[in-house]
Amino acid sequence: MAKSLSELLEEIRDDIDEELKSTPDVVEKSADTFDVDKLPINKREWHKLDDVVAVAVDLKGSSKMSTGKHAASTASIYEASTDNAVRVLHHFGADFIQIQGDGAFGLFWGERRYERAMCAAITVKTFSEHLTAKIEAKWPYAPATGYKVGVASGRVLAKRIGTPRNPAEQEPIWSGKPVNYAVKAAQAAEAGELIVTGDVWVEIENNDYFVASCGHAGDDVGEVAELWENVTIEHVPDDAQEGRVLRSVWCSYCGDEFCDAVLAGKTTRHDATAVSENARTSALRSGLAKVRAKRRKRYEDRVRGLAR
Repeated sequence: MAKSLSELLEEIRDDIDEELKSTPDVVEKSADTFDVDKLPINKREWHKLDDVVAVAVDLKGSSKMSTGKHAASTASIYEASTDNAVRVLHHFGADFIQIQGDGAFGLFWGERRYERAMCAAITVKTFSEHLTAKIEAKWPYAPATGYKVGVASGRVLAKRIGTPRNPAEQEPIWSGKPVNYAVKAAQAAEAGELIVTGDVWVEIENNDYFVASCGHAGDDVGEVAELWENVTIEHVPDDAQEGRVLRSVWCSYCGDEFCDAVLAGKTTRHDATAVSENARTSALRSGLAKVRAKRRKRYEDRVRGLAR
């Protein structure tokens, strides 16, 4: 240990004073020019990306799982859950993935970011049902578990932080609402639930493949139904608390078709027009109307070249 505690603290105090004397440079990036591998390190510069979608997955009850005599069982559950959550995020083209304990988050930017992110979120939710059933059958006394999923979007400031000249001790950090709010949304969910923030909802509410069911109930085909409900996301600012919750998963009959349609950019289904309109009306009755107006203004400002 080359430095004493006092020397370390003095060095940190000097660094704080120096950093707060002036603001760092912020460089605007587009989805085409943003590169995680080229994020600044040891430089007073941050890269800003205007619209990033974050998907956070959180394993319920993980803190109650034993690492004592049941360590092997706990390790098996972690591998079956976290490994596969990361596999899903990768499959749908997450531009950045980070594992956090027993969970993970993925960031999506660029073309079809909302579609890719939502398909990933619903897919994690879908395989989580199988995971939960298998765990309950094999370890009936294990803590109740299953994935809780949150999705949020917004601007980020990013740079690489860590020990100089030691890449093994460097990590990108993502300052802004998307990761924080996605994690809070996941924490607010119950196992088997997916919660999106208002910013995400207003981007997907016109997509019939997300908003309305296919009508299947087992082998029977019934009426198409609305899938989402209003929900309050706790532990975020008041203007961000209004969200929507999904409890359904991909249909075993229509899942492939719906997922492929979404990724191909399709949004309209002839059998879902009335249901989609009801879903938008239901959302309007909550605080999501304000979110919609705010997003529309940001979009209009970008078009005029006025966005800050």
